[in-house]
Amino acid sequence: MRINGKDFASALLLLALAGLGLWLNTDHTLGSARRMGPGYMPMLTFGLEFLLGLAVLGISLFSGPDPLERWTKIDFVGLFLGVAVGLVAYPVLVSVAPALGNNWYALGIAMMIGFGVMAISPGWRKMALILAGMTVFGVLLDRGGLFLAIAAMVVIAALADPEHRPLGVLGSVVFLIVVCWWVFIYELDIRVNIWPTF
Repeated sequence: MRINGKDFASALLLLALAGLGLWLNTDHTLGSARRMGPGYMPMLTFGLEFLLGLAVLGISLFSGPDPLERWTKIDFVGLFLGVAVGLVAYPVLVSVAPALGNNWYALGIAMMIGFGVMAISPGWRKMALILAGMTVFGVLLDRGGLFLAIAAMVVIAALADPEHRPLGVLGSVVFLIVVCWWVFIYELDIRVNIWPTF
């Protein structure tokens, strides 16, 4: 057996997150494919993530050797500071929650701040910027609208690749906006703001 350390660690992370998501989703009603409840799509998403984790785990056992890189001091400091700043920012933001609307916005903004601090470390930069982009999408979707949320997510996540081309990022934004509008708004008739409502 030639274990690929990077794939093995990725598989464990996928399995852990999928298991946590499936466990947290047990409080929601699943419904059926015809009449989906609030827990149906998360259950499908986390189920697929769990299967993906199993597939990556199987591949990792035979695709090595590719050991994990050693963490540098800046990687440890970046991770610690990002988590610490995010944990400190959350209660501060909750104290001004009436201005934000609810605690979910405070949590999302605290996560964005934490990921921003983590992005200082070169070892965490790519993952932190991608996660920050996804968090920005969640924070902006309700009040900023679908189009602004997609644009902000793609632009922030694109910063993870130092060789990105602005025209390619613009093309991705336009493509995702058109596809998401067509699938979710036009075809599925999901009621979500597409324009900002600040």
